[in-house]
Amino acid sequence: MIYLIALIRASLNIEQVRDYLAQKNRGIGYLMGSSFGAITPFCSCSSIPVFLGFTSAGIPVGITMSFLLTSPLINEVAILLLLSLLGWKFTLIYVLVGMTVGILGGLFLDTIKAEKWLQSFAAEALSKAQGKEPQTTASKAQALGFQQRHQFAVREATEIFGRVWKWVIIGVGLGAALHGFVPDGWIEAHLGDGQWWSVPAAVVLGIPLYSNATGVIPIMESLITNGLPVGTTLAFCMSTVAASFPEFILLKQVMQWKLLGTLFVMLLISFTLIGWLFNGLSPFI
Repeated sequence: MIYLIALIRASLNIEQVRDYLAQKNRGIGYLMGSSFGAITPFCSCSSIPVFLGFTSAGIPVGITMSFLLTSPLINEVAILLLLSLLGWKFTLIYVLVGMTVGILGGLFLDTIKAEKWLQSFAAEALSKAQGKEPQTTASKAQALGFQQRHQFAVREATEIFGRVWKWVIIGVGLGAALHGFVPDGWIEAHLGDGQWWSVPAAVVLGIPLYSNATGVIPIMESLITNGLPVGTTLAFCMSTVAASFPEFILLKQVMQWKLLGTLFVMLLISFTLIGWLFNGLSPFI
């Protein structure tokens, strides 16, 4: 994944993309970042290389975060499974809400200038890329042959893989191990009555676990079948996918603690509000 993203970067006129997103159409940039996240089947692990690729290209942090927030929550497989499980109305609302989380999250992080809380290597790459002068003649991609693009991609893949591989294994392994500590039926028994506090409790419970948007659908079906309210189920599953402890182990490699903490609080609030929203709408849909 890292190699392919780097190869694409070396094959595109990154300056034009950067200038378009950063200067002329920032609002459209958030929408495009969130839309790209929704249509790409990336989990948290594969989203990190894309995040670094966006940063190295000089694309603003808010637009990059719009992608990073949306990508784990929505993909085409999850949408098809949700259609069969909840129907088109719930699925449509889920997609719109997921993209809205990405767009508003990106806007907020740009507003507080979150790029100052990137790890030093990511901040330097962003600053260097944003400081480049736009090319007025032939694009850089046109000047590079395939062999040069291949060599660039290999260097990028080697450097990034060397930095994050052990954290991928630790993070995903920890999440998989923690799955075995939640007894069957415990969630439905303790959170199934629909009280207001059950939604934030479900969000907190999902933090130590890890899954992707596709893998969490069978869990969602089981929880709903056993009587857990739809909103509480969604809040739990979104937390498992996008706010899990293993994912934040990975994100720590590109973000400082302040940005991680800000992102963490944003996600917890967003998922809690989404859970309450779906619990309130479920009798009418």
